[in-house]
Parts: sequence; C-alpha cells; structure tokens
Amino acid sequence: MIQLLYTVIFAEMVLILTLLFKTPLRKLVIMTLDRVKRGRGPIMVKTIAGTVFVVLLSSVYSMVEIQNRTIEAGAPNPTDQVLMSQHMLEASLMGFLLFLSLMIDRLHHYIRELRLLRKTMEAVKKQSRSLDDGRNGSSEEIKSLGEEIVNLKTKIKNLESQCEAKTKEANAAKAELDAKRK
Repeated sequence: MIQLLYTVIFAEMVLILTLLFKTPLRKLVIMTLDRVKRGRGPIMVKTIAGTVFVVLLSSVYSMVEIQNRTIEAGAPNPTDQVLMSQHMLEASLMGFLLFLSLMIDRLHHYIRELRLLRKTMEAVKKQSRSLDDGRNGSSEEIKSLGEEIVNLKTKIKNLESQCEAKTKEANAAKAELDAKRK
C-alpha cells in the first residue's frame, strides 16, 4: 500500500507543478480536470477521498492502541515499534495525499477564475476603446444616453414610491387581520 501512496503522491506533485507553470501541457490538464468535475466525477472523487480518510483514521486509531499497549506494558515491544512506524508512515502519506488533492482542486479553481477575469478585462478594454471612439465621433449619442439616464432615474423613484405604498398597504392589511383575529 505504501508504494501505491507514494505513486499517487508523486503523480499529484507532477500535476501541481504542471498547473503552476504555464506550459502547453497545462491547458490539457485544465481541460481534463474540467471534464472530471462534470457528471459523476465529483461523487467518485469524494468517495475515494472519504475512503482514504477512513483508512487514515483507522491507522491513527491503531497507533493510539499500540501507544496504550506500550504504556501498560512499560517497555516497548520491537513488533509494536515496527507496527507503529508502519502506521505512522501510512497515516502521514494519506494525510499528505488528501492535502495535495485539495491543493489541486483549489489551483484548478483559481486558474479557471483567473482565466474568466482576464476574458472579462479584455472585453471591458474593448468596450472602453469603442466608447472612446464613440465619444470622439458623436456627442448626440452622449446626450441621448444622458436623457435615458434621467428617465430611468425617475422610473426608479416612481417604483420606489410604489413599493413603499404597497408595503404600507400590506402592513395595514396585516394589522387589520390581526385585529379581526383578536
């Protein structure tokens, strides 16, 4: 089992290094992680992580039992020392494996968020360029937009006053209902 844990940990480390540095392989890894996070992928990952966590807790419990047995006996038994070191190694490897899995998930999430922010910033830059071009070209558009803003502000005020009136009516109806109940 220890060889399997080492293999998975090294694979996760390579995956993290691939995500950290911008290489052509990074795009492929991100697309693969996107596909894994669709459908049944998250359920499978959570099941595997839960199983590893339960085995981790079992190793910790075994270490506590060995420790209690050693305290009762007084002198540590060589077999118990070997078992203790085996469980300690397994527990630390499983904990590290779970930690690296969490790091991969967060890195993937932040890279996707960063990509979306960059696309949004590019779109905003294009819009600002087009607005700058439009401002230089037509002042009539600016005047019409200003008038539209004024109209929308008056609509907002009207809607707010209507909302307040409806709220007062609802409160009055509630008070009337409470009075009728009494």
